[in-house]
Amino acid sequence: MKTVDLVIPVFNEEEVIELFHAKLAAELKTLPYVFTIWYINDGSKDDTAKKLKIISHEDERVRVLELSRNFGHQAALTAGLDRANADYVISLDADGQHPPEMIGEMLELAGNGYDIVLTERMDTQSTSTFKRWTSSTFYRLINHIGSTQITPGAADFRLLTRQVVEALRSMPEYHRFLRGMVAWVGFRSVILPYTPPPRMAGYSKYSLAKMLRLSMDAIFSFSLVPLYIGISLGMLMLFLALVEMIYVISFWVTGNISNLAPGWSSLMFIILIVGGFLMISIGLIGVYIGYIFQEVKGRPVYLVREPADEPEKINAAD
Repeated sequence: MKTVDLVIPVFNEEEVIELFHAKLAAELKTLPYVFTIWYINDGSKDDTAKKLKIISHEDERVRVLELSRNFGHQAALTAGLDRANADYVISLDADGQHPPEMIGEMLELAGNGYDIVLTERMDTQSTSTFKRWTSSTFYRLINHIGSTQITPGAADFRLLTRQVVEALRSMPEYHRFLRGMVAWVGFRSVILPYTPPPRMAGYSKYSLAKMLRLSMDAIFSFSLVPLYIGISLGMLMLFLALVEMIYVISFWVTGNISNLAPGWSSLMFIILIVGGFLMISIGLIGVYIGYIFQEVKGRPVYLVREPADEPEKINAAD
């Protein structure tokens, strides 16, 4: 029988984790595969760790990996991928918006020869207008300025073969955008659209700040266009300076030097424009240098507080 590892990052999901696992376990019973369920506790501060321990005692397929602190969703996924060694690896979230009912269909597509089964989230009216707009804008931007095409609405709910997982492990970059990395490695892929159901309980942990940080990681990791923007602005200013020089020389050539009155306001305007463009360019270069600095330090993407051990089957009341 084929083996399947499920990688599930969790962060402060005490309200939903037991309901989710019950639903997941019921779905897995119908599938002819050997499953291992990896829960990656990404520094939860509530009772998620305690409930995961009970779940692991009741279900021998469950492994719980405790990270030392909250490293973020992409780092938690990476921790799970680093430990997954099955024929197929499926990542999904524990809030219920990645339907476990799709696992069978994903495995069927993988059995047909696909190395990557991507899921594409189909937004509904329940999704806020702001989130739909920001999501569509981001994917249009990253696909326009980047060399790697990413499926709009792509989620971290996907299936990977062992070969693809090993390819991702060979990419030890610190700022990780797994959707782009999966698209970059290539391999034969298929897209499976789905409509996300409502959360089982709790609330989304992806704040606006986290979404902006992930967007920056995507843009600065997969595109050099921001640097080209700085070069283009510099060339524009050189062109304007040339036009200004020709304009001034024309007064000398025509002998109308008396009409060449210096203007303080126009001078300040030019200085401010040039200064602004320079600051933008320096800032963009600085961001790239900052990313390089964090990469060359070689710090790990995550740290483990408690490694996953083989669980012992004990009574949950213990």
